[in-house]
Amino acid sequence: MAPASAQPAQAQYFTGTAWVKMLANAGNATDCTVGDVLFEPGCRNNWHSHPHGQLLVVTSGTGYYQEKGQPARLLRPGDTVVIAPDVVHWHGATATDWFAHLAINPSASQGAPVWLEPVTDAEYQAVH
Repeated sequence: MAPASAQPAQAQYFTGTAWVKMLANAGNATDCTVGDVLFEPGCRNNWHSHPHGQLLVVTSGTGYYQEKGQPARLLRPGDTVVIAPDVVHWHGATATDWFAHLAINPSASQGAPVWLEPVTDAEYQAVH
């Protein structure tokens, strides 16, 4: 179930369904955006990178984070992922659990995420 006031995530960048509730929009004094992102079981975003990095703070459920060429990491509530600038990665829910995290994007006015190809079913299934 989507959180109140959440909007569907941009479908072209996700396999499955996710919702985003923006907690801090672009253009604020900190130049940092914060989104509360909820993934349904099996949902994941495409491979992508952020020109100024990203922080993920897991708030509920279980999910995965994987950098290109590295093993996937299982994520649980309270886990934090610090993603360096321009590192290609994906994140999303496990096949059986909902997953939510805060996505914190610094220097938001200085560059948008670079979206790449979808995570294939074979890539996703290999992390289980």
